[in-house]
Amino acid sequence: MLDVFRGEGDQKVDAKGRVSIPAHFRRVIERGDPDFEVGLRPNFIIVYGDANQRWLEFYTIAAMRSIDRRITKLAKGSIPRKALERKFFQHAQPAQLDDEGRVVLTANLRDKLGFNERAYFMAAGDHFKLWKLETYRAEEGDGIDAWLDEQGP
Repeated sequence: MLDVFRGEGDQKVDAKGRVSIPAHFRRVIERGDPDFEVGLRPNFIIVYGDANQRWLEFYTIAAMRSIDRRITKLAKGSIPRKALERKFFQHAQPAQLDDEGRVVLTANLRDKLGFNERAYFMAAGDHFKLWKLETYRAEEGDGIDAWLDEQGP
């Protein structure tokens, strides 16, 4: 069975930039780390993207390996490959959950997103997104809610 992220969550970000990952997301991170064993900290990848990306993306190691394989199949030097390399290699960093199931968001990541006290988690299948709650409310629903309304019941 393929493990995917489902659901959402709203968590407090403390003064040190620590935010607790929802428990059901932590289980997917653990299962997606081939080196994870009980007693070890699970690894994952944070993709922060370019200056226009206003959220963080969290991928399991397994999901990122799948993306890596797809990128390396593209022609070297091609614009699509360069764009994906920039996003998934250059604008990404490895991370671990701490013993309490939190991730420490570095100052540059908090500054990029303008985090204050709350973070919003949104599942997206093979990854989840972390938004500043106010930014999510202002941007993510744009267009989607109108489209859903047009679809009817």
